[in-house]
Amino acid sequence: MSTEEKKNFPISQDSKNIFKPKNEDEASQIVKNLYKNKIPVEIIGLGSKKFIGNKLQCSKTLDLSNLSGIIDYFPEELYIKVKACTSIIEIEKKLNEHNQHLSFETLDFGYIFLGKSNKGTAAGSVSCNFAGSRRFKAGSVRDYVLGFRGVNGKGDIIKSGGTVVKNVTGYDLSKLITGSFGTLVALTEITFKVLPKKPFNRTIVIHEITKKEIANLFNKISNSSSEVTGSMYLPLESNNNKFKNNNEEIFKFNDLKYSGPYIAIRVDGSKKSIEEKINNLSIELDLINKKTSILDYYQSDLFWQKVNNLELFSNTKNTILRIVIPPSKIVNLLEYFDEHYRYFIDWCGSLVWLEASELTEEKFFSLKKFIVELEGYLTVIKQSDESLSIKENFTVNETLLNISKKIKESFDPKKIFNPGKMYKEI
Repeated sequence: MSTEEKKNFPISQDSKNIFKPKNEDEASQIVKNLYKNKIPVEIIGLGSKKFIGNKLQCSKTLDLSNLSGIIDYFPEELYIKVKACTSIIEIEKKLNEHNQHLSFETLDFGYIFLGKSNKGTAAGSVSCNFAGSRRFKAGSVRDYVLGFRGVNGKGDIIKSGGTVVKNVTGYDLSKLITGSFGTLVALTEITFKVLPKKPFNRTIVIHEITKKEIANLFNKISNSSSEVTGSMYLPLESNNNKFKNNNEEIFKFNDLKYSGPYIAIRVDGSKKSIEEKINNLSIELDLINKKTSILDYYQSDLFWQKVNNLELFSNTKNTILRIVIPPSKIVNLLEYFDEHYRYFIDWCGSLVWLEASELTEEKFFSLKKFIVELEGYLTVIKQSDESLSIKENFTVNETLLNISKKIKESFDPKKIFNPGKMYKEI
């Protein structure tokens, strides 16, 4: 970089080559200089999801953590506008004051990497597009992004969408940048649609479920008229000593009457409506002769927090994989697992969180191939602390990869943003 460029650079580099803009304009100027000199950069916020995806070889880092704070919040209009690196905790606290929430439910990867909570930022949730247990009914993160502002790979400030829930004008770029892991835009502002929280929720737990029953039960639950907002399956613990068997420790509740594998089902609403929904589910799922437990509001709320916190995998040294699959194929996948795998199923049969011990690259690609054959896809969330080095952390076919390349070229023609984070070609 020339002396003149350094002089005009809005923020000097520290010893670690980290740029930390105070606002959107500074971020724009930094990226313009990086673009001019074709210097790749890693984009980070609070770093809660930094470890997901391929390892980057960038010598420069664009730290956007200063871009934090709530800009606008109008509960009656059902939206909140925040700076990109506003913490999810701050957003949830503000929404809770008005009995509202981010309906997709945020995930907390802090327990996997740190053994404690770290929900990260608004931009982190949008960049990953990873939603919690309510996803199969409420939709994904991208369904709640009304608009954004950000800086593209040339340093131009761009914006899309607005603050109106029914905004349908123009092409919705929000859908493109959500789930792009910072490879397209350095986000500076995000506007979320928010919804009122239901006053209560309770959880029905059906015990002693066999693998053969899972797909049929999930299908009935998904098609139930009782508006189920969460349904997960927890199997028996593994006998492999490579895993920390903590099911009973994590999900220890007074009203959880039996041990063993179970399916948990959440229903929301008023106390009266919840009672009706529980009665309807008892009939629809033929629960009269089954062993069941019912968690009250406080236990139910904590139960689903622990599910979305992925606390079962706290401080694991093993590989963590995220698998999305058609619910009808879930039993086929479970039959594939042996003693080297530990898992639970969410999204009413569509999502599998998998912990794998002693996973070789050969075993990984065999599993990945099998999942693709089942019309699913796999994402590597955390690689083992052992010598395993997986370079294909995301599943993509050639058609989607070619589309992704064209989109990348449009937003970031010199490929300076998080190069290779998702796919080595972009």
